[in-house]
Amino acid sequence: MSSHPKPYLKIGDIARRVGVSASAIRSWESLGLIRPHRTASRYRLYTSEDLRLLKKARYLRKVRGLNAPAIVQMLKREGVIQPPADGAPGAIGPRLRQLRTKRGSNLAEVAAAAGISVGFLSALERSQMSASVGTLRKLARFYRTNILDFFDPTESNTRLVSPRKRKVLEAGNGVRMELLAWGNTVMEPHLFRIAPEAGSGDSYAHEGEEFLFVLRGELDIALASEEYHLKRGDSFYFESGTPHHWKNPGRSETWVLWINTPPTF
Repeated sequence: MSSHPKPYLKIGDIARRVGVSASAIRSWESLGLIRPHRTASRYRLYTSEDLRLLKKARYLRKVRGLNAPAIVQMLKREGVIQPPADGAPGAIGPRLRQLRTKRGSNLAEVAAAAGISVGFLSALERSQMSASVGTLRKLARFYRTNILDFFDPTESNTRLVSPRKRKVLEAGNGVRMELLAWGNTVMEPHLFRIAPEAGSGDSYAHEGEEFLFVLRGELDIALASEEYHLKRGDSFYFESGTPHHWKNPGRSETWVLWINTPPTF
């Protein structure tokens, strides 16, 4: 009886075959390079197609000297990486289109308010592109809502949220926001997963206060003219009305427990 190769690889196996660390694999995943399958217990499972893409990414990094975001952008332009379909985790296009239609606005009006092009907004609504946190904040302000409303608004509140039940929003290349609780009018807790060199984009400000705790990696954050460098274990508090932007300056993915109050993020 002949044996057949397993259809899936675990993260340790694929890391050895590609020749990179498991943390690099996870960083590329957060950028949208690959979308591994998940078991019921949240273990990642990779296909031969994932292996091919990761080997190509390693080649581009080693031979061409490209960083991870540049690699993903290039592969997207070439059509090698397909955008998430409407309804997939992190695909907010249908929700943005619904908000615009309900308001009775055209693409040009919304694009001008958010400081983006009509073509880019159209691509966002078709889930063909992802927007930075700064751009999402501008869109939320125009629609008189908050980024929280870009998550699935139909799911009911629950006290206990397991990792696989978190609401996920991909906020630009390399920024993954995982909502840890909802339905509370006082706090809005997220797990931010930020790939190397990824960040918020333009500065933004809004009502409220924010608390950060760095779980993994490092984070640069600028408040107006002041700049801070946060490392693992550091906590940080500031008033949200201060214009701020942030970025992961490291070589591995950064994880931040990020709490806004009130939930106007």
